[in-house]
Amino acid sequence: MNWKSPFRKKPENNNPKKSKTREWFDALLFALVASTIIRGLLFSAYAIPSGSMEGTQLPGDYLFVSKISYGPRMPFTPVAVPFLESTITKHQIKTYWDGIQLNYFRLPGLSEIKKGDIVVFNKPEEAEPSYNKPVDVRTNLIKRCQATPGDVLTIVNAQVYINGKPVPIPENAQTSYMVVTDDITINPQIFANLNIELLEQNGLNSYHMIIPNQNLATFKNYPFIRSITPVVQPAGTYDDRIFPHNQKFKWNQDNFGPLMLPKKGWSVPINDSTLALYRRAIELYEHNKVELREKKIFINGKEADSYAFKMNYYWMMGDNRHNSLDSRFWGYVPEDHVVGKAIITWMSIDSTANLLNKVRWNRILKPVK
Repeated sequence: MNWKSPFRKKPENNNPKKSKTREWFDALLFALVASTIIRGLLFSAYAIPSGSMEGTQLPGDYLFVSKISYGPRMPFTPVAVPFLESTITKHQIKTYWDGIQLNYFRLPGLSEIKKGDIVVFNKPEEAEPSYNKPVDVRTNLIKRCQATPGDVLTIVNAQVYINGKPVPIPENAQTSYMVVTDDITINPQIFANLNIELLEQNGLNSYHMIIPNQNLATFKNYPFIRSITPVVQPAGTYDDRIFPHNQKFKWNQDNFGPLMLPKKGWSVPINDSTLALYRRAIELYEHNKVELREKKIFINGKEADSYAFKMNYYWMMGDNRHNSLDSRFWGYVPEDHVVGKAIITWMSIDSTANLLNKVRWNRILKPVK
């Protein structure tokens, strides 16, 4: 009979104790994986680089961007150095390898993109072959969504209309004005106090300036102001910078459209006019070969009289209407370019201020709207 002693020693654990170096390595690896998942699927940080959204968002604002709002977009270029921009140093060294390219896929999100949302997306202009950039390494932009798939967008004298109805102007939006004063020089401190940007001075008493909506009434009340007139390009004036860059459409940044935003499954008749409006989407974003032969249109080698879109498209514009390169210049934004929804300003730095006033404390943890 075999008796088991209650005092018998338990077998020792043969796994060697981790060294301090190994413990640090494991901790760093876990942190890297966790932060990559959070940044890739949930949230990422984004800095406002320009004044196109002034005064809603300011240069130097740092935002949290929610990727789960519209659904996390899976990487097109899975092989990349995490947490770095797509190119670094003055030599534009790539931090990604485009030898592997995946198809567009997005996980389910909490909502759809809505009109009025402030959206971060990749720059559609960089879809041009000359840039040679995969979608997810193109420059990030931030603008306000004005129109969603299937909407008809029109701009009349700088007022945006969607499906025939005027769109409310954002509270902190701004545009440019011609200002005429008495024959005196305006104190520069007034510009600073009212966040007015002087673009040009034409003589002693005539100015071209950008004025925030909320400060316009205050500025008008100064006794030396004779007149303030919005700067609006007249209807019928062709601007070759403006989409679709075709003289058939005499559009400019203040008078534009009507234009219907492509919607997934929508079948558009193909002719000279519609091709001018939608060729960019058909060819660059949906990767088809478009040819014109003897006044006939061929898509992927087959004569075409219509085309059904494979993606949804959006119209994005900056709140600083006369200082924003946006959809008016390069057209609609395809859904596969959308990164996420801006939700909160977590930090704001004024690069022009002195050291003691660098941080804009009133913007810390301010919701984006």
